[in-house]
Amino acid sequence: MRSKHRIGRRRKVEIRRKFGKIMKCLCAGEQFGAVDEMVPSSESLATKDRSDSGCSSKASEVGGKKLDIGNIEEAESSLRESGSLNYEEARALLGRYEYQKGNIEAALHVFEGIDIAAVTPKIKITLAKREHRKRRSQNFAPPPMSMHAVSLLLEAIFLKAKSLQDLGRFKEAAQSCKVILDIVESSLPEGLPENFGADCKLQETLNKAVELLPELWKLVDSPHEAILSYRRALLLNWNLDAVTTAKIQKEFAIFLLYCGSEASPPNLRSQMGSSFVPRNNIEEAILLLMMLLRKVTLKRIEWDPSILDHLSFALSVAGDLRALANQLEELLPGLIDWKERYSILAFCYYGAGEDLVALNLLRKLLSRNEDPKCVPALLMASKICGENPDLAEEGTSFACRALESLDVGCNQLESTARCLLGVSLSAHSKLAVSDSEKVTRQSEAAQSLETAGRITRMSDPNILYHLSLENAEQRRLDIAVCYAKRLLKLEAGSNIKGWLLLARILSAQKQFMEAETVINAALDQTGKWDQGELLQTKAKLQIAQGRLKGAIETYTQLLAVLHIQRKSFGSGKKLLKKFVDFTGVLYEAKCLYKEALRAFGAALEIDPTHVPSLISTAVILRELGSQSYPVVRSFLMNALRLDRMNHSAWYNLGLLYKAMSTTSASQEAAECFAAAAFLEESAPVEPFR
Repeated sequence: MRSKHRIGRRRKVEIRRKFGKIMKCLCAGEQFGAVDEMVPSSESLATKDRSDSGCSSKASEVGGKKLDIGNIEEAESSLRESGSLNYEEARALLGRYEYQKGNIEAALHVFEGIDIAAVTPKIKITLAKREHRKRRSQNFAPPPMSMHAVSLLLEAIFLKAKSLQDLGRFKEAAQSCKVILDIVESSLPEGLPENFGADCKLQETLNKAVELLPELWKLVDSPHEAILSYRRALLLNWNLDAVTTAKIQKEFAIFLLYCGSEASPPNLRSQMGSSFVPRNNIEEAILLLMMLLRKVTLKRIEWDPSILDHLSFALSVAGDLRALANQLEELLPGLIDWKERYSILAFCYYGAGEDLVALNLLRKLLSRNEDPKCVPALLMASKICGENPDLAEEGTSFACRALESLDVGCNQLESTARCLLGVSLSAHSKLAVSDSEKVTRQSEAAQSLETAGRITRMSDPNILYHLSLENAEQRRLDIAVCYAKRLLKLEAGSNIKGWLLLARILSAQKQFMEAETVINAALDQTGKWDQGELLQTKAKLQIAQGRLKGAIETYTQLLAVLHIQRKSFGSGKKLLKKFVDFTGVLYEAKCLYKEALRAFGAALEIDPTHVPSLISTAVILRELGSQSYPVVRSFLMNALRLDRMNHSAWYNLGLLYKAMSTTSASQEAAECFAAAAFLEESAPVEPFR
């Protein structure tokens, strides 16, 4: 046993002596420019070292320095397996040595001396044979290289890429890094088996190369190549650990979201026919981020709050906030504060059109035992309530509580709270029983909005919009026009709502040509996808001017837009809510009353407060004569409860009373007709809201 240990020690000393001599001669060759005249790659540098008579004194000084322990160990491994260290391996070791010392240019010069094209076939054969030998027990011819040599050379290629990156030569760096992945993929087309190369640095080098390649293509400003590299990293089996895979997934998702370049859909040949294949950047990023959240839930990776931030952005852009709510609800307890969870969930459900679900979450958050003075939640709750007349009183309360909870000097939040207070008061006025109560609430609403405007010096578009809208509904049309024009100027015409409001106010002033000019200007600045409401208003303006042929052409354009939108996005609530009674109007015009009634009924299921659908339903029921007067009257009264200024509702109510043929009903009918005639003088072609 002792003799065995002595032999082992002597062999180790001999290996170190050989490596020291090799490094001396290699360094000497570098310094005297004789590298290119050294022996070919198939020859052993150790053999060359024995044939040389000596080295220069300068080389002796370099060789006398303490060598890197890691390099010596790598050399020992290669020498044990092959008995010699060839030209490329020695260069790989020296290049690593120079790179570790920070001599980037010197390291690159050494690495460039490695004939990668010559060693690539040997590396491929060695990798393929290693896997083949693992699978079968028969004896095969030995591979042309040891695994340590393969690992050493692949690391040299990687360090060459890093050196090129450090020197700002990013495209060359990417091409060099890609060589590593090409070699491994072609050698092992089915992917790396588990623990392959665990006895050397092969797996570590491969992990680094897979991570680095897309980053290099980003530095080259080649988004297409970066995306392909990310997909290659994730779709092929590189035997990466969970943390590395998660890091790549996150970086890829971020790049897809913010790179500004649309990628072609991935070609997932290995997927089943029914599997989901993302169609664009946003969908692919969402898929990646959801996978990361799933890994967090399964405790495969640590919680990273930025994952949820990026997913929130992606799903907001995609318009699928319901999916974001689902992801939040699946998160493990304790990952985020429950108050923050409730707030985000409320925003998600509100964005998804589930207002009452969002409001109930906020009510729980704002309860006396939880956080009753949370200003953002109070403002959000007020906003939700202000959009529904039945909840407007509660919205007023939330806004007042927000004002009471504000810190002194917080003008931005105060202006927002006063604006929401004005909106809630305005909505609440629609439910007033007496005219005096209605006027009082409208006056308070206008005052609150004007206060908000003064705080912001009339520089907040949302406040200007509501000021114009409130004055328009109170038929102070000149003031409403001024606010609407100021809004358009402030937003530079970027918001369709501003154009529509101005055009409708002008139509209420019977300035139809001017209103149509405004709509045409808006159409010139708006994409085809967003022209639906503009075209609908334009058609109504053309009808008001007696230009029926032009109105038919405009409606034809509108139908084309609706058809494309439905084909692309389906019949979602958001799309239907914009043109909720269009289908029913067409059936009504064709005297297909039963079909029209079904269409208006479907519209009211989506939005029970849609006044035109309530009026149209009442008209159809009166035409069919299938319902009693009280039922028809209930639809019209509900419409007037929501919009007292609607002349069409008053007119149809007058027709209903007239048909009753009683003295009292005739008097009621006369009053309704008088109200309809008065309101029609200042009625817009489409409701202001």
